[in-house]
Amino acid sequence: MNNLTTLVIATGNSGKTAEIEALLKNFPVKIKNLKDFGPIPHIEEDGDSFDDNAYKKASFASRVLGLPALADDSGLLVEALSGAPGVLSARYVGENATDEERCAKLLFEMKGKSNRKAAFECVISIAVPAGNALTYVGRCEGLIAEKPSGTNGFGYDPIFYYPSLNKTFAEMSMEEKSSVSHRGKALAELKSEFSKVLVWINQNMPDTDKFNVIQGCEKTDIIIR
Repeated sequence: MNNLTTLVIATGNSGKTAEIEALLKNFPVKIKNLKDFGPIPHIEEDGDSFDDNAYKKASFASRVLGLPALADDSGLLVEALSGAPGVLSARYVGENATDEERCAKLLFEMKGKSNRKAAFECVISIAVPAGNALTYVGRCEGLIAEKPSGTNGFGYDPIFYYPSLNKTFAEMSMEEKSSVSHRGKALAELKSEFSKVLVWINQNMPDTDKFNVIQGCEKTDIIIR
């Protein structure tokens, strides 16, 4: 275990860190998060897309710490609302709004609309200090329910209905949700590719001979449908 690759999860969320650590437990990787280091400036998630925000968080953490870093961004896109709330999903009613308030506002905006199509999307970005990054995207199609149902999950889960299982995300068990959700799909693809990801990280870190010829901000997209 002397050749572990350190990967920083660009969050202070211990639950998210533990989830990724469990996912990658059979790989030669040591997982850390931002709480394992000194104070790091807050990054404003002001990008125009989930990809922008995930990459911004991952690349900033990687440059500051000199280590490869992983970050994700996700949200809900509603067809009848022209893709809203989108990147503003967490701030749809304001910075300090509750999940119940966000769901209530979205249901209000959907009153009288027959098109209930929606999708959750998650982007995972893994960056190295030079700016290069790998991108994984997970997407889950569903419908906006007429009213909240279920007590599991968080965010918009009570009003996101998944027809194949005839349940909202909030009515699913953790295992059910992970098997079909946007984040679950992105993480599953990351795990399936992680041996290659480790090779890519080690080839692109500053202490390799290739550091001086890296093209800045090159990004490789891996899209899941």
